Amino acid sequence: MATPDFVLALREKIGNAPLWLSGATAVVLRGDDVLLVRRSDTGGWTPVTGIIDPGEQPAVAALRETLEEADVVAAVDALTWVQVVDSITYANGDQAQYIDFVFRCSYVSGTPFPADGENTDAAWFPIRALPEMSDNMRERIRSAVDFTGSTRFER
Repeated sequence: MATPDFVLALREKIGNAPLWLSGATAVVLRGDDVLLVRRSDTGGWTPVTGIIDPGEQPAVAALRETLEEADVVAAVDALTWVQVVDSITYANGDQAQYIDFVFRCSYVSGTPFPADGENTDAAWFPIRALPEMSDNMRERIRSAVDFTGSTRFER
C-alpha cells in the first residue's frame, strides 16, 4: 500500500497541509552489493524506504518495508543516521516532512522483486556502481556502508 491508512485519515482532516511523519530507510547489504528499488512515482532508484506506523518500532518498520516492497528478509545491524529531510510536496499537493531513521541491514533471504506495487523494479547493485539517484539517497547508503559504530545525528 502506497499511503498508510492513518495518513489517509489525517489527510481527510487536514487536507494538503504540512504533515510531520517518521520514516525508516533500510540499506540492505549483501557482501559488496546493496538492495535498491525503483520507485513507481518518481522512477528514481533508492534504498527501501517507508513510513513508520503509529506505535511501530523504527527498526521493525525498516524490516517490514523491505519484505513488503522487495520480498527480501533482512536483519537490522545498526542505526547509522537520524536526519530531517527537506519538505516534500507530492503531485496531489500533499505536503510532508520526515524524520528519517537510516538502518544498516544484512541480507537474510529472498530474491528481490517489486512486491507491492510501490516500485517497478528491485535489484542488487554493486556499492561502487550505483545507478543515478539523489544525493540524499546516496548519502543514506554511504552512512550505512561506512558505519563505524557511532550513529550520525544532524546538528
